[in-house]
Amino acid sequence: MLLRKCCSARVDARRFCAAFQRSRLYRILPREIGKLVRRKPKIASGWRTDNLKWTFDILALNVLFMNTAKILANKFRGNHTVRHLCFLIMLAGLSASWLPAQTNDSVTVLKITADQVAAKVSPKLYGLMTEEINYSYDGGLYAELVRNRTFKWNPSNAVYWQLVQDGGGAGSMSLDTNQPLNSALTTSLKLEVSKAGRKERVGIANDGFWGIPVKPKTKYRASFYAKADKGFSGPLTVEIVSSNGATVFASAQVRRIGGEWKKYEVTLTTGKAAPSKENRLVITASKPGTIWFSLVSLFPPTFNDRPNGNRPDIMQILADMHPAFLRFPGGNYVEGNTFATRFDWKKTIGDISQRPGHLDDGWRYWSTDGMGLLEFLEWCEDLKMQPVLAVYAGYSMRQGAVTNELDFCVQEALDEIEYVTGGRSTKWGGQRAKDGHPAPLKLEFVEIGNEDNLGTGWRTYDLRFAKFYDAIKAKYPNLKIISTAPTTDTRHMVTSRTPDVIDDHFYRNSMQMQSDTHHYDNYDRSGPKIFVGEWATREGRPTPNMNAALGDAAWMTGMERNSDIVIMSCYAPLFVNVNPGGMQWPTDLIGYDALTSYGSPAYYAQKMFNLNHGDVVLPVVSENLPTREWQPPAGRGGGPAQAPRQVPTLFFNATRDNKTGTVFLKVVNSAGAAQNVRVEINGAANIASTGEAVVMSASAPEDTNSITEPAKLAPVTTKVDGLGANFTRTFPPYSITVLRLNSK
Repeated sequence: MLLRKCCSARVDARRFCAAFQRSRLYRILPREIGKLVRRKPKIASGWRTDNLKWTFDILALNVLFMNTAKILANKFRGNHTVRHLCFLIMLAGLSASWLPAQTNDSVTVLKITADQVAAKVSPKLYGLMTEEINYSYDGGLYAELVRNRTFKWNPSNAVYWQLVQDGGGAGSMSLDTNQPLNSALTTSLKLEVSKAGRKERVGIANDGFWGIPVKPKTKYRASFYAKADKGFSGPLTVEIVSSNGATVFASAQVRRIGGEWKKYEVTLTTGKAAPSKENRLVITASKPGTIWFSLVSLFPPTFNDRPNGNRPDIMQILADMHPAFLRFPGGNYVEGNTFATRFDWKKTIGDISQRPGHLDDGWRYWSTDGMGLLEFLEWCEDLKMQPVLAVYAGYSMRQGAVTNELDFCVQEALDEIEYVTGGRSTKWGGQRAKDGHPAPLKLEFVEIGNEDNLGTGWRTYDLRFAKFYDAIKAKYPNLKIISTAPTTDTRHMVTSRTPDVIDDHFYRNSMQMQSDTHHYDNYDRSGPKIFVGEWATREGRPTPNMNAALGDAAWMTGMERNSDIVIMSCYAPLFVNVNPGGMQWPTDLIGYDALTSYGSPAYYAQKMFNLNHGDVVLPVVSENLPTREWQPPAGRGGGPAQAPRQVPTLFFNATRDNKTGTVFLKVVNSAGAAQNVRVEINGAANIASTGEAVVMSASAPEDTNSITEPAKLAPVTTKVDGLGANFTRTFPPYSITVLRLNSK
């Protein structure tokens, strides 16, 4: 029966596959190839399974069948029955080669109406979200290289500091709260040198955040506050030294140390050293005596040469995305577990020697607050981003609502807005000018809290939101107020006021993202706008793999298609230090260690989408969209299983740049087989036959980038021809493609 169908010239590829699936051959092959896969996985790479069902790439059908026949024939050379089976496979493969790859009723078609506008694309659609998690600032973007620089990480132990005793020198070190630098930095490190000489050195060392990076011919700024007892006046030697002590990469000397607290600064310049990170900052004495240290710091060159600035490599990765805004300071980081551990912005401004820091108890490590409110604003300036300011809303994750402090919290928020936007004549605008930034900054959005639907926050959020809303609107009527009561929450948390924008968060796996790309298609356009303020496809660790990027890209086609209502979006978390112990939350967009950094496949998907869109959305309809069956996971707490559903394997959207006429067609192929797509464009001026394709693809969904393979997956831009108002293009398996179509 199968052979008769194979040889019929009237049967197309789809009917052939259907006939094959009904045949005895279809039932035998999975079992036999399954045995082979377990022994030699590579020999069956042409096959793949979805929920134990065999699916086929029509374009590769002939090669698949012929290769399978050869495999089985070699394996079962003496078995007449199986050899006969192989013969049938070869005939099936030959018949597949006689048939057209796709016929008019099976090919996927995308019909773009280029003279109509479905929606306007928000100019702020793609931005950044940040908080102190995964060593995002300390040990990450913030360029400080010394870990526990103020000795407040642990109240009983000088963690990440080591006592140096070289050449027979002897001494001890301990924390001392009796010799504070000031009211903010109340703990110092006491070094007692009992035996030292020219070759007998005693001191302190810090190995940073999993190493101190050394690069050739580079200047480092070292500084520290110090004081000494009457028996010691100096000198102190400051060095960057390899962890084994064999190599001194840079050295400088502070000749005299006085008896009162004073800041000392030196420049350390490396030579032709090879890049490395297994190094330490070392400060030593060659004479006996007692010295106290506070705020020991080491900075490499920073982005835009800011004195208290950021790592250039990570900043450049961000700059390449061209983000429209930055949502800060969090996240859980803005709330803290308690009122005392919230982001207390007034303690994060001014000179870093006046910043006490605080325990980032949401993620269980110390925050120096070197990345303070002004540094966030300067970050925005450096990358030409708009700030989206999240204010503490009187709720902490463990303590709950602090409604007795609500008036105080509202005033703190008003003061914070004044610090950002106020003129020099205002109290907090004047403070900003004093801190080194005379000009006020533009602010359009203020978010009240973070994820107040979680825990017990929803019970009081309407009351708290109304207080903030009324006070902010009264003083700053043009500001847009963002509610953290998401549209997915059915408890209707905010009813007394209408927010300008609602913040939705989504953390899902790839199939969940792909199955929900129409989430906002039918959203009420007369209500508040949407800010997808945290979202990610959580597959891969520490950074996303290609399957996650495919889920992200599919989801972004939906957001972009609905960007008249989804006005902003940002992936979260943004950063992760990939060293063991550096990650509290997988999966994260950008990874780094002390020396290098890299973007994940999901990062490149974000970059592709943000750099390639127009200002209007074009209507697109599809025909013969390929699908696969997916079984949704059971909900939290059990409950009945959901019915399987058909989910597309192809996702798309189209936009047009009204100034240039360029049409951007985005196509995401999440299947493991290439897909032929016919594109028909109506209502446009002449579409050029040549254009550009930006493509990122992988050989397997688990493929990813890493600190050792930072660019294994990355977009490739090529010139393409064969385009026009009607054309057919093959989209590779596991791929994200942007076609730039030029309209003459």
